[in-house]
Amino acid sequence: MEKTLKYAIVGCGSFGNSHLHALSLISGVKVVALCDVHMEKCEERKAQYKLYDANCYTDYNEMLEKEEIDIVAVATSDKAHAPVTIAALKSGRHVICEKPMSLFVEECEEMVKTADETGKLLMVGQVCRCAPGFVKAKEIVDSGLIGELYFVESEYAHDYSLSRGVDDWRVDKDREPIIGGACHAIDLLRWIAGDPTETTAYSNHKMLPDWPIPDTTIAILKFPNNVIGKVFTSIGCKRNYTMRTVLYGTKGTIIVDNTSTEMQLFLEKTEDRDCFAGGYFGESGEKTIKHCIGVSVDNHNVAAEHEQMIAAVREGKPLVTTGREGARTVCVCRAVVESAATGKTVEIKYPI
Repeated sequence: MEKTLKYAIVGCGSFGNSHLHALSLISGVKVVALCDVHMEKCEERKAQYKLYDANCYTDYNEMLEKEEIDIVAVATSDKAHAPVTIAALKSGRHVICEKPMSLFVEECEEMVKTADETGKLLMVGQVCRCAPGFVKAKEIVDSGLIGELYFVESEYAHDYSLSRGVDDWRVDKDREPIIGGACHAIDLLRWIAGDPTETTAYSNHKMLPDWPIPDTTIAILKFPNNVIGKVFTSIGCKRNYTMRTVLYGTKGTIIVDNTSTEMQLFLEKTEDRDCFAGGYFGESGEKTIKHCIGVSVDNHNVAAEHEQMIAAVREGKPLVTTGREGARTVCVCRAVVESAATGKTVEIKYPI
């Protein structure tokens, strides 16, 4: 019988709740400790998930010293990711850290270095790599069905006007929306199209004037194989939350997001193409056929992330979003911030 893996959750707000819900669906694991700067939040989650044997803490260092823990899930505000992760790794625990890995590349480097030195696993929660629609889209791209990519775009559209976070943690001069939010979209395009080499970006500040950061950013990115990319983010837009993504290939186009029950696949109309497995015909144009493919909606599939971590711990299987992958996404985000601030094209460097 496999050993039960013992978890600790640091940060019991909405992200911590997502991790607790995910772990409640997985067998062979047990949450033994909860930590949050607000003790009442720990107690609330403990009662919500009937974690009667779990201990609650406001100091993660005390928790790491006292508890027998295999894996720590870091679900704090962004600025606390690095110190908590580094402390957990140094204490001999594996870590799954929420996105963004950090707001700064230098902290990402330290986190990766610590994981290397301790030999412990570090996974970053770039959850778009587990969203069913995006997983299906990557499968189609990798199969060659839509030909060679030439343009990719994604967006992070989310109205933060009533979502400032506990203690206003989102309202932070260092939490640029391209890092705190659109790291999702950037990581998704990196996963599909590779690491971009340069960016030109523009920002403005019209929707959340009382916040200390630009609320809207457009980034143009140069990907390998002469693929052009674009990422749009707005944290003040008046629309539904979405990460609409479009992948253009020489033989077809995919339109997919993380909140819809179907994705669209457009393929060139040919005499021998009159059906598509897994889809059905929609409206047809003169030269293309639209196929609508049903997908599950699980835009924060945290359970899949934990299943990957558990498989890595128990079976040695590779992680998809390692610390280095999370860090490289932050490298792109910081280059976008620099370009928007300076008005210049910025070469993207990957020191990690």
